[in-house]
Amino acid sequence: MKAVAALLVVLPAVIFPAAARADTSDRFAMGGWIEKFQPAIDQANASGELFRIRGHCQSNCTLFLGVRNVCVERSATLLFHAGHGRGPNRYVINAGSTQRMLNAYNARLRRYVTANGYLAKLEFSSISGARIIDEFGYKECPRGG
Repeated sequence: MKAVAALLVVLPAVIFPAAARADTSDRFAMGGWIEKFQPAIDQANASGELFRIRGHCQSNCTLFLGVRNVCVERSATLLFHAGHGRGPNRYVINAGSTQRMLNAYNARLRRYVTANGYLAKLEFSSISGARIIDEFGYKECPRGG
């Protein structure tokens, strides 16, 4: 009887693996090219599971703000800059890449980063997770995740 009860306790975790921990921005913290990010964004949107932005999140990592079920930890730091080209164009602002980032942000954040020139330069401008939550209306992550 104890074996059957133990099986019933373990079985839901086997049948419903989606109940596992939410994905996080951790492995994307230092930014990178869109090819690295788009599959993770698509997966997060398809699953509907909570996606946590935490810690250091720079450049294309901020695209996760566009995930439909995203939350931000108050202690996070998000760093924004204009999109740019590759190779010899690494230091040339790319309007398409910049627009992709802007499209990922909600209207309040988009207005703020535009008005303050955050995506008009290649140098980083930072916003704390607390500000992202309090001023721009993003959901705060539940504790313990």
